Amino acid sequence: MKHEFWDERYRSRSALWSGKPNAHLVSEALKLAPARALDVGCGEGADAIWLAGRGWRVTAVDFSSVALERGAARAAELGLALRIDWLERDLMEWPPPQTSYELASAQFMQLPADARASLFQRLSASVARGGSLLIVGHHPSDLETTVPRPPAPELYFTAEDVAASLDPRRWEIVVSAARERTTPDPQGRAVKIHDAVLHARRRI
Repeated sequence: MKHEFWDERYRSRSALWSGKPNAHLVSEALKLAPARALDVGCGEGADAIWLAGRGWRVTAVDFSSVALERGAARAAELGLALRIDWLERDLMEWPPPQTSYELASAQFMQLPADARASLFQRLSASVARGGSLLIVGHHPSDLETTVPRPPAPELYFTAEDVAASLDPRRWEIVVSAARERTTPDPQGRAVKIHDAVLHARRRI
């Protein structure tokens, strides 16, 4: 999916997402001292803005210029413009600077296995010693529910999948879980789904 697709998707609505930060980012980042954060696939910037509002210096990256413009405008409204750098980059190719962030976050980046592994590898390399890697995604079990999900199993992963890709000599696993939450399906029924949540801390 190239930036043209996402630009058109964002233009189709005044706001594509809720404007609220992802719950798992909030729960994990509240445990951390604010420093430098990398938010990849930042969309309209709710996570980046939330982090900046709590003292983080954020690099927010997406390949939709429309989404980035919305995020930057909202950050400016809130007086947070100087705390966030907005970068338009192709995440399938862009290498973030290595060992540069105390928090690197990817929220619901649902990619085919090879592309996902490459992105997560580059993301983990960007984490500074003592910093945190936070990866959240739709769990494969969601495909067994009535909540709409793309019928492509290769796009889903577990926290254990991500943890297995990290060198245990370099990483301490803080959280590796399938966290349950409830959401309505198209018929309005409350359905239990799960998010894969991986929080790892870099040792060296």
